[in-house]
Amino acid sequence: MADFYRPPWRESSGPLRRLVVEPTLRFMQVEAAGGIALAVAALIALIWANISPDSYTSFWHTEISFDIGIWSFQEDGHGVHLQHVVDDVLMVIFFLVVGAEIKREVVHGELRNPRRAALPIMAALGGMLVPAGLYALLNTGGPGGPGWGIPVATDIAFALGVLALLGPRVPIQLKVFLLTLAVADDVGGILIIAVFYSEGIRLEWLAGVVGAVAFLLVLKRVGVRYFGAHAIGGVFLWLTLWEAGIHSPLAGVILGLIVPASSLYDHGGTARRMDYLLQRFRHAIGDDDPRVAEHDSQEALRGIRHVAHEGMSPLERLEETTAPISAFVVVPIFALANAGIVLNADSISEAVSSNIAIGIFAGLLLGKVVGIMGGSLLAVRLGLAIKPPELLWRDIAGASLLAGIGFTVAIFIADLSFPRDDQAAVEEVAKMGIFAASVVAAVLGYAVLRFTTGHRVAPAEAVVEPEAPPVATGTK
Repeated sequence: MADFYRPPWRESSGPLRRLVVEPTLRFMQVEAAGGIALAVAALIALIWANISPDSYTSFWHTEISFDIGIWSFQEDGHGVHLQHVVDDVLMVIFFLVVGAEIKREVVHGELRNPRRAALPIMAALGGMLVPAGLYALLNTGGPGGPGWGIPVATDIAFALGVLALLGPRVPIQLKVFLLTLAVADDVGGILIIAVFYSEGIRLEWLAGVVGAVAFLLVLKRVGVRYFGAHAIGGVFLWLTLWEAGIHSPLAGVILGLIVPASSLYDHGGTARRMDYLLQRFRHAIGDDDPRVAEHDSQEALRGIRHVAHEGMSPLERLEETTAPISAFVVVPIFALANAGIVLNADSISEAVSSNIAIGIFAGLLLGKVVGIMGGSLLAVRLGLAIKPPELLWRDIAGASLLAGIGFTVAIFIADLSFPRDDQAAVEEVAKMGIFAASVVAAVLGYAVLRFTTGHRVAPAEAVVEPEAPPVATGTK
């Protein structure tokens, strides 16, 4: 049987594969495995919160205070809850990876080509507007009104985890579409957090924010490629955002967007330098003097290490380093700190009758499907976007269901939407709506893709005309 799930460009070794396909596949593998770690952490949090709710609450409400004289890490003169430390400090790494993903997609990925990018962008736009509108329709004017941003988010780790269960039956075009849609969705979610969920902004600290961004841009402009220098500017950016009243994890997004995306040596330069250094290494180890052989071989190896390092862009190195930390450490800890909700007859009854939970559930399920399918159809019908022939409409329908898995960012926005102290019950109801919608979206999305992608018809083989015999000319 022909392997029609592997288009010819997947076998190539050119820049398209190195810059687009391989990073995308590596990222998907990390995110898919991270989705499993996230699910396990969420399950542990649920078990812990329901077996010993007092223990769960007291642990994550442990106050942490940091004071170095000129600056203190506090809220309203009190220590910061451990849960909020996770949300405001540890999640910087998660948003750093998000920023790097966006940068990669814009520079090397689907978002670089306007017509190819238009399909996932329009799908993401519809997948944000319709869910937010459905939620607002049910909650405007009520206590849940501020939570309209909750159902706009898609959890790519969970979504790719579900796709991983389907194996090779899922075409690569669908995975790339879902990943690009999620990246565009992340951009919208970040803008919503920055614009609509930042309150009490202190203008005097905004100058520091501008200065930190300017410092990072100068580092990029002068060609500084060592991430440690960028990280120093990122720390100062986080501090100024915290003090300005703008959600500090956005420092990670800004830093990820500024990190250089080009390598120091191109393919040809890397190959030439590697060939030269390998020749030096072979010549060195053949020297009769062992001291000279050791010295020269070590010099050649150091040169090889430098060329291999600079043959990758700082953005690629950043993603390779931080994506696993985010997927397997940061996001699971975030789930542990935020997914512990008490499930009993009373809480479930309250959620079922709450417009907040109903709005989130309807937004993530119905809203995502209608918005993504509608945005995609509109983009193609208007001629704004190109739909790859290998990507079928039923594939997009399955992906739109998986986009309704809104866990990490949805919970993050829920934590920002309502006051942290006096409306804890409202947050619990919102999280129950997120959980219910995410589980149903995962099951339905898997079922749709499981029973549709398996019946994919292989594209017709190209007909090759036999070569015409040569015409005799009478000459020798």
